[in-house]
Amino acid sequence: MIVLRKMGELYRLITGRQVVSNSDISFFHDFVPPPAGGGHQFLRALWREFERRGIRLEHNTVSKTTRACLFNSFNFNFKRLCQLRRPGCRMIHRVDGPLAVYRGFDDGTDRKIFELNQEIADVTILQSQFSLTKHLELGFDFVQPVVIPNAADLEIFHSRGRQPFNVDRKIRLISVSWSDNLNKGAPVYQWLDDHLDWGRYEYTFVGRSSVSFHNIRMLSPITSEELAKELRQNDVFITASRNDPCSNSLIEALACGLPALYLGSGGHSEIVGEAGFAFQSAEEIPQLLSRLIADYSQRQALIRLPSIAETADKYLRVMRGTLK
Repeated sequence: MIVLRKMGELYRLITGRQVVSNSDISFFHDFVPPPAGGGHQFLRALWREFERRGIRLEHNTVSKTTRACLFNSFNFNFKRLCQLRRPGCRMIHRVDGPLAVYRGFDDGTDRKIFELNQEIADVTILQSQFSLTKHLELGFDFVQPVVIPNAADLEIFHSRGRQPFNVDRKIRLISVSWSDNLNKGAPVYQWLDDHLDWGRYEYTFVGRSSVSFHNIRMLSPITSEELAKELRQNDVFITASRNDPCSNSLIEALACGLPALYLGSGGHSEIVGEAGFAFQSAEEIPQLLSRLIADYSQRQALIRLPSIAETADKYLRVMRGTLK
């Protein structure tokens, strides 16, 4: 009864509804309250999209009617999942990383994720071609890998009502990071803080940073709804995260209509396409900003993102065994 009560409380935290007795799809993931990182954000958006379609969902359990179980990385109770899994329930492993490349150190987590995958997965979903390739380079050949990029919840992250772009005012720049790991780009943001022309630009950083700023406005982590409003008040998104497989903050910014400058690393180029420019060092950014501003309308028009509905379709096809 205690386990069911806690599960019910978490279900209501995610959905605002009561736990159902039967389900079509189970999510195995330890959600934390927002604001939180990209994995939590995306899985909440996917949950809401499934709910909109009338799909019966359950959290951290498997019922007799469950047809597919989506378990995320290593952020779940593996022992419980092994006890509950049964024939006829397709096991879908969503994998991030490689974390050692992303975090900058190897604590054995990638190996743990791979071993879990080999033991119970029927198919693996990775968020970018970069992630798949890097895992293979490290010797991690996941079970039946499929690449499906993340998507933003377009009820929250959209461009409606955004602040119009205007070259006759200061250009508004914004970056977002929920982690203060140096690989999230703090040295680049610090260089910009010291070298940008502050008569021409204003800059907001949302989240956590391992460095302090003198000219960049710093905001603590905020809810998705608040972040979306903040993004729509800005013109250009800048991300300097390194080896990021599929940046949710980048996806959310593009969904709000912001072209991007991004470090040419990880899966950034797969997300941005022609809607921005890549840099390799902070010193390149001022010139690229000028180029992006001169070409703003065209680059903004080239934003191409899968909707959460399209992404959910692909997840469902994987769960049914019809997407290879």
